[in-house]
Amino acid sequence: MKALITGASSGIGKQMALYLASLGYELILVSQDNQKLNAVKKEIASPVKTICLDLVKEENVFNLYEKVKAEDIDILINNAGFGLFGMFAQTDLTRELEMIDLNVKAYHILTKLFLQDFVKKDVGYILNVCSSAGFMAGPRMSTYYATKNYVTKLTMAINEELRKAKSHVHISALCPGPVNTNFNKVAHGAFAIKGVSPKYVAQYAINKMFKNKMLIVPTLKMKLTLFLTRFAPYRLQLMVAYHIQYRKENGQKKNK
Repeated sequence: MKALITGASSGIGKQMALYLASLGYELILVSQDNQKLNAVKKEIASPVKTICLDLVKEENVFNLYEKVKAEDIDILINNAGFGLFGMFAQTDLTRELEMIDLNVKAYHILTKLFLQDFVKKDVGYILNVCSSAGFMAGPRMSTYYATKNYVTKLTMAINEELRKAKSHVHISALCPGPVNTNFNKVAHGAFAIKGVSPKYVAQYAINKMFKNKMLIVPTLKMKLTLFLTRFAPYRLQLMVAYHIQYRKENGQKKNK
């Protein structure tokens, strides 16, 4: 049994690697930080292959698939990604395009290529790490929310296609709320509410993935929040989201 995890050098990706290793999986771990990848590898007793690639670059995404397509992979976990706080008129366009390349294009390409292989074998799991942001619009973090909407809805659509085809291939979207990872440092913000541990999220997500759950939402609080969001007018949702992101940015500035 073998799993490929992108963004595996820290946070949720690292914890997923540790958990899958404890379940007996061989691992292929991908990140642009080779030093951190090797540190993770040292924590794992089962066979681990590390690949240092920047998946912002489209050619590297295709290169990754070419490197591993003969490995007989059972699980693909798309986890690499980042966010960016700020007003849309003021945020850096180059950085936003890099975010789209990583959060959307890399997910899309790897999901497509591995799904085709899994369908031929009629077996396999794909777990796309999305966000609770995938169900909302996010003023002051608009591009990030849009990328997560794309991947969440893409995953849901593919899930239904597979279900209708009675396939034994399964795809899931992990949609957590705040998680205590390096996300905020990269995005230049700070959570206004307490995040949960990446270890909890990783183990919860993988367990639900194996149960073929389409949408995986850790914590009762986030489940309830997303449920209530369905009944809130769009303008109210936007006002709440704006306030949350404003507090995140201010929290980051206070912590500098």
